[in-house]
Amino acid sequence: MRQLLETAGVDWTVMGRRDHPDPVVTAVTADSRRAGPAALFVALPGTRVDGHDYVTDALARGCRAVLTSRGRAAETARMAAGQDFLHLASEDPREAFGRLCAALQGQPAAEMVMIGITGTNGKTTSTYLLEELIRRSGGEPGVIGTVNYRYRERSLPASHTTPEAETLQRLLREMAGAGVTHVIMEVSSHALEQRRVAGILFDVALFTNLSHEHLDYHGDMERYYAGKKRLFYEHLKPGGAAVIVAAAEDEGGPAAGTWARRLAAELLPLSRPAGSPKSRRRAESLRLIRCGFTDGELRVAARRSSLAGVEARLQGPGGAWTLQSSLVGGFNLDNLLGVAGVGLALGLSPEQIRTGLAAAAPPPGRLERFTSSRGLDVFVDYAHTPDALAHVLQALRPLTPGRLIVLFGCGGDRDRAKRPLMGAIAARGADIVVVTSDNPRSEEPAAIMAAIERGLLEGGARRGRLESLLRSPAGLRGYDLVESRRRAIRDTIFFARPGDVVLVCGKGHETTQVVAGVSRFFDDRLEVREQLAILGQAR
Repeated sequence: MRQLLETAGVDWTVMGRRDHPDPVVTAVTADSRRAGPAALFVALPGTRVDGHDYVTDALARGCRAVLTSRGRAAETARMAAGQDFLHLASEDPREAFGRLCAALQGQPAAEMVMIGITGTNGKTTSTYLLEELIRRSGGEPGVIGTVNYRYRERSLPASHTTPEAETLQRLLREMAGAGVTHVIMEVSSHALEQRRVAGILFDVALFTNLSHEHLDYHGDMERYYAGKKRLFYEHLKPGGAAVIVAAAEDEGGPAAGTWARRLAAELLPLSRPAGSPKSRRRAESLRLIRCGFTDGELRVAARRSSLAGVEARLQGPGGAWTLQSSLVGGFNLDNLLGVAGVGLALGLSPEQIRTGLAAAAPPPGRLERFTSSRGLDVFVDYAHTPDALAHVLQALRPLTPGRLIVLFGCGGDRDRAKRPLMGAIAARGADIVVVTSDNPRSEEPAAIMAAIERGLLEGGARRGRLESLLRSPAGLRGYDLVESRRRAIRDTIFFARPGDVVLVCGKGHETTQVVAGVSRFFDDRLEVREQLAILGQAR
């Protein structure tokens, strides 16, 4: 086991008996239920569940090696008094756990090209775009993200956007064994803070954006940003590439690119132009690729957008070239721009990037378009943050010939501060707003909807009956509350008119709805398809 600790580069101290035999370890786990005789149990500190409380359970299952926090070592020794085990302590058990899991699996990440994507919005869309781009360029991609974990013909349900280290490293080993050449990973701020990617260095790291989200966990935007920054300062290989997307100001307001520009400015002193004498002398230098609309290594010179997709003229290291995609909206152009930057970082040519992105379909539930023969367009999108909702409404507004109708709710047991913010954004950005239930979890749906309503009222919206609003003259604006999500979707589509655009937000690809703690099947996309089919027969 001591050899494993040294291979992992873990800082550790033996507590108690110094002459304790060195046990054989074939597994590293943070779950006491899996801590058998040949396992090293790592007690991870937590907010709800603390691994230090389960040391005695691990020992009862035959475990004879335990690693705890140095600050909890004395407490652990008292709790497990009389037990014969090797007790190790570390200043950072989470970091140690990630490194140990990586070492036990033989450092699988080092065998593949690793691409990490972080940001509030756009991560999932970027993974799908990169997956198609790499496959069409001759690589074999594997994806670890919000929708699922997938490689070759295998797809696994995603428990977390970025899984815990034990699961993550085992998955990476499976991918490497299956011939995966490139791993595309969504790296959440939670995962970075909790050291789930400890022991992994990325060849390319992409920053999409940063906006209000997860503040119930991080506390404020400054700490949220600090968590995201870890990907670039702690997990980027020497000589690796940092790709930063600065959104167009007219897509998200003057602050849209503030965090991106700040990160780029902070990384600039660490970067050197590729091929320069300084870059050859400094192995620790990173390559910085800034993607923007006014400056940067890759920038948009011209663009146009419709409900059928976007087209842009890009200016970059390979000169000027045109990018076309079926993805809709300016924020998706941000995603395309970031992925093009990653493509350049990987050494792909503009032609390879252009061809790959032109062939990439929209990811499931990410501004996914459904049309009817009557001229009604319905989009299903995962937007569940104020910034994401604002961006998708801003993208669709100039493309909508009739009324822009948005249907959304907010999740329960999550950041409550965003609820009135999203209500106010919807009031300003849409003609008609339908507030409904999302995943209320343990909260009362009506209470969540009432919080959203406060924002709608502050935004100047007036309540009316949904049917009356949708049957009204085109100039009438307003909102209604419809708790049943199924009824809200079906009534909205039924009463909408040709030329209207209906945006169903919040759940995207998800196929369940959690009400009163019970998970049941519910798929926005299926509901939309069924209602459009009924509409085609009924009218």
